[in-house]
Amino acid sequence: MTTAPPTGPATATATATVTDSPNAWVAAHIRRFEETDGKPRPGISDLLLTTRGRRSGLLRRTALAYVRDGAAYVLTATNAGADRHPAWYLNLAADPAVTLQVGAETFPATARRATPAEAERLWPVVVAAMPSYAAYREATAREIPLVLVARTGRGGVT
Repeated sequence: MTTAPPTGPATATATATVTDSPNAWVAAHIRRFEETDGKPRPGISDLLLTTRGRRSGLLRRTALAYVRDGAAYVLTATNAGADRHPAWYLNLAADPAVTLQVGAETFPATARRATPAEAERLWPVVVAAMPSYAAYREATAREIPLVLVARTGRGGVT
């Protein structure tokens, strides 16, 4: 567990406890992200996403690669091609108020699933940035959602 900076008006003087991913590789990636001011893998755009657990109510943090679409951050819920959605996707589907850390900057944001037209347009962009995502799409029968996350002027997950 780690302590994240407060992100909303309700936490102006408090800190919230955030639980990092239980996946050892992801937890190590989060540590590298923090140690390198948000640049753990040269040439790949990574961010930290904090969601509120849909069952536990706890703050959950994971590291993800992203591409940009204008002002939005595009996340891909590949779960390495598994036949189930990743927990972070299920969490933000239940509560779209999230917190992003991009580089050294942390800010509140709102997430939504890409429309079918957006997904059709964005999949080639995503695969160009992360070629392994094409294999993940082939490995599963489920539709892998793309998520657009936009900065908000208020809130975030607190």
